[in-house]
Amino acid sequence: MREAGSADAAAWFRECYGAAPDGVWRAPGRANLIGEHTDYNDGLVLPFAIGLGTFAAAACRDDDILELRSRQAPDAAVAVRLSGLRPGSVTGWAAYPAGIAWALGAAGHQIAGARVAIDSDLPLGAGLSSSAALECAVALALTDLAGLRVPRAGLVTLAQRAENEFAGMPCGIMDQSASLLCQAGSALLIDCQSGAMTAVPLDPAAAGTAFLIIDTAVRHVLADGSYADRRRECEQAAQALGLASLRGLTDGPGPAGWPSDPVLRRRARHVATENCRVEEAVRLLRAGELAACGALLTDSHRSLRDDFEVSWPAADITVEAVLSAGALGARMMGGGSGGSVIVLAPVRQARQIRADVRAAYASRGWAAPRFLDVAPAAAAARVG
Repeated sequence: MREAGSADAAAWFRECYGAAPDGVWRAPGRANLIGEHTDYNDGLVLPFAIGLGTFAAAACRDDDILELRSRQAPDAAVAVRLSGLRPGSVTGWAAYPAGIAWALGAAGHQIAGARVAIDSDLPLGAGLSSSAALECAVALALTDLAGLRVPRAGLVTLAQRAENEFAGMPCGIMDQSASLLCQAGSALLIDCQSGAMTAVPLDPAAAGTAFLIIDTAVRHVLADGSYADRRRECEQAAQALGLASLRGLTDGPGPAGWPSDPVLRRRARHVATENCRVEEAVRLLRAGELAACGALLTDSHRSLRDDFEVSWPAADITVEAVLSAGALGARMMGGGSGGSVIVLAPVRQARQIRADVRAAYASRGWAAPRFLDVAPAAAAARVG
């Protein structure tokens, strides 16, 4: 995939609208080190921003028309009146940026019409939060163009609302928080119950390790219902235990035991043990023991595969292959049923890992995976 940049986004804007943009904003995707399907259960997550991201080149209009174009969907341009935005009124990729405009207006922020051109080097459907990056880049663009100074934490909430209510995807706050609040060289510990966020040092190079994202080339669509099914099951498990959320569990059964329903029991067990894995990962990182986090990643994958049942064959084979090739740990990442695997490995093993994964895919007749080297990067910002 071609790597996008600020100049590319500005050139795309000129191609779309015949003039230069007033500015260019960029928001990164994210990798989640550990803490999967815990955010909407009031749990703990530990994401970090990555170097790949989404650019929004934008300029003001003198009316209330919002024009949206994407280099990744050149035949799906959208033009809507801000006053006419309602959940369901815009579909497809444009629902995410249009949803941001709607959420800003619903919160009382006065924005004007704008022309927006989107460019991105984030692979879609790979579990790297391309939708959140799109929302956050456009949120910065629209607020800066309007001269608004909305706190980053407030933009996180508005971006989540845009995705939940406008685009119809019941996500938690992790993706938007990572895109807007992460720091280079750190992961972001998010307590989704209290809202507390803390930077945790994450320097793979200093530990002689590297993070590798392996895009399995199996695409998922989080709005297809499976993500919502898991969220509903978690709510049912909490209700069965008389809890406000599954955050009330530890790594063992609560006072009322595990839910009697075997499916709900597995869902609850994943959430409880995953929160404990996040806490242990934070302890290890603060102690400078990143390599020891590898076993936690692998345990997380097994829990997501067996208890939460959101893994997929390519992810399972990928984890097996990288562990056999010397990786310290690996797990599926994202909502599930497609997307990517995050791998923590010694730098010296990276070449062997790639070769073994390619061989495992080829032997099964699968499309070749894509390998992405990632490291903790900075949050969204104006870049042009």
